[in-house]
Amino acid sequence: MKRTTVLLEEDVERELCATAAVRGTTLSVVVREALAEYARTEARKRSRSLRFFAVGRSGRDNIADRHEEILERELGRRAPSARHRSR
Repeated sequence: MKRTTVLLEEDVERELCATAAVRGTTLSVVVREALAEYARTEARKRSRSLRFFAVGRSGRDNIADRHEEILERELGRRAPSARHRSR
């Protein structure tokens, strides 16, 4: 384990301390568990990216024409257009 310092808003600290007291554990345990859950959630989000990539033939012949639309739908943001990139 690695020791670190985290600055918390006072109301957040109060809530975390109350949670620790109810559970009969320490503030450190509550914070570690919360951060571990956050890290797992972020890792799952990253692993979703490009889940369609290299999965085989789609049976469609217009994928190259629709790549920006598909990337935007899959990634949830506007994919950069090749004709709008800086050269």
